Amino acid sequence: MSGEVAQLKHEGSQLQVVAAGAIAGLVSRFVIAPLDVIKIRLQLQVHSLSDPLSTRGLQGPTYKGTFGTLQSILREEGLTGLWKGNIPAEAMYLCYGSVQFSAYKYISTLLETLPQPYALHGSAVSFISGAAAGACATTATYPLDLLRTRFAAQGTERVYTSIAASIRHIATHEGPAGFFRGLGAGVSQIVPYMGLFFASYEGLKPIMAASPIPLPFGSSDAAAGVLASVLSKTAVYPLDTTRKRLQVQGPMRSKYVHRNIPLYTGVISTLATISRREGMRGLYRGLTVSLLKAAPASAVTMWTYERAMAAMVVLEEVR
Repeated sequence: MSGEVAQLKHEGSQLQVVAAGAIAGLVSRFVIAPLDVIKIRLQLQVHSLSDPLSTRGLQGPTYKGTFGTLQSILREEGLTGLWKGNIPAEAMYLCYGSVQFSAYKYISTLLETLPQPYALHGSAVSFISGAAAGACATTATYPLDLLRTRFAAQGTERVYTSIAASIRHIATHEGPAGFFRGLGAGVSQIVPYMGLFFASYEGLKPIMAASPIPLPFGSSDAAAGVLASVLSKTAVYPLDTTRKRLQVQGPMRSKYVHRNIPLYTGVISTLATISRREGMRGLYRGLTVSLLKAAPASAVTMWTYERAMAAMVVLEEVR
């Protein structure tokens, strides 16, 4: 069975690939939504208990780790606070999964048909296909990602009353470019992340399948997805923090739950500012919950995609 699953990215029609990717994205998002809100709150926090001067007189919550942030959100905003930004996030994951897997299938197939001496094989195909697919999916869905971040950053005070209102406000006060704040960081992050993820996933999957030890996530696909995601996420995490800080720039910056978010301009400048003012800890704030989020998200995504694709291939054969 594992050998058949390993070949699924080359089977099925383009429509089946899109459908399987969409299903995987929706299921994955549903599972990890609360962890995503916690991660965003931690990434936007520019101060800690050990650095009270960085608040600069502006009041905002000081979260203490993953569990402390969870308790704070539940206490101050209720259970629904853990699902803020879920609607644009679900739409983003739906579109992202479809574009990502569709682009990965198309690009990997194209690369494998290149004539000599340009032919590529194995990990090189996986890396390039994964990076290109990630860049395409990130750019196509970025406005939804930005809306997800801004809604998740809202505290008890509502910055935007609805998704429609947020779109109108951003379009009016920030223009079309407002929907793409931080895109440079997003693409800079996703290209190495997805390249490393797919290359690691394809390399780890046969190893996991041959493991004599029972796997904790139930299948070689899920276990390979978890390990590949953890390795890739850690490598590019500072760019993810940079993206979040840039996404909440604009006229409403001082109204989010953290009212002391500095003014940032550009990817390199933001990385340098965070590093100088907050140190390496600032660049990696929220990494723990990010890894906790990445593991089930990637496992669920890859497991669901492989199974959905297999089911559609079988149904097609039955017909």
